[in-house]
Amino acid sequence: MKRRKVSQPPNRSNEDELCQQGYRCIAGIDEAGRGPLAGPVVASAVILPRENFPWFEMVRDSKQLSPGKRELLFDLIKRDSVAMSVGIISHEVIDAMNILEATMMAMVQAVEKLPLRPQFLLIDGPASPRYSIPQRKIIKGDRKCLSIACASIVAKVTRDHIMKELDEIYPGYGFARHKGYGTREHICRLNWWGPSPIHRLSFAPVRSAIAAHGDVNLQGKK
Repeated sequence: MKRRKVSQPPNRSNEDELCQQGYRCIAGIDEAGRGPLAGPVVASAVILPRENFPWFEMVRDSKQLSPGKRELLFDLIKRDSVAMSVGIISHEVIDAMNILEATMMAMVQAVEKLPLRPQFLLIDGPASPRYSIPQRKIIKGDRKCLSIACASIVAKVTRDHIMKELDEIYPGYGFARHKGYGTREHICRLNWWGPSPIHRLSFAPVRSAIAAHGDVNLQGKK
């Protein structure tokens, strides 16, 4: 019988290395919402203190946490971080540019909204924004790097809250449940009602629904 592999918490090895090089203000950056068919893309920047907190052991990539754990950690990050911020780029901008450029824009916005300027950026994934601050890209950084993992939680919780609010404005699509991702339920409702005003019109499943319906559902349906 195979033993289940226990998920290890992200660590501070990248932050510690940079501190040894003289950097003191290091921001982890991650995004939420590149894949959904509706709603904005959200990025977060988090600067953690040098001291350790017991809740650091609870941190994981946001996708590995339950909604309740994410909410709890969001509050702890907000309370104990040196600084945190979010950047939010709308579905209209995503359609006008492309999702990758919009994501980079959200990351830059998050950095610029921090109350203090970071000296170094640790960024999840292979791509990074064109920005003057020194930076390091870390593949699967939300599973390896503590500050990036915290940013992934902040971005995910922030976006989930936005999608719950949008569900009240455009009911009938199930945004509060699937958060705009292309689940079977979402695709069925999209094809039934046609796209809402917050759908990403440049994404293929939404284009298909437009071809079938010929217009955008401006009101939403119950």
